Amino acid sequence: MTTVMPEGEAIRKAVKWVSCSIQESPNKPVQKIVHEAILRFDLSPIEAQFLLDFYSAKGRAEP
Repeated sequence: MTTVMPEGEAIRKAVKWVSCSIQESPNKPVQKIVHEAILRFDLSPIEAQFLLDFYSAKGRAEP
């Protein structure tokens, strides 16, 4: 299934930042990193929900 990313520079930057942060701090909980990104990039409620859903679904897809 393909995930459609909402338009907007903030959400794109947030996804990149979260991905880098996960690689740099693999022991840090992903949800904590996502919540930091929501605040850091001042995401709208729709963008925040997308980011939460995207990283929740990604975690379930991995073994």
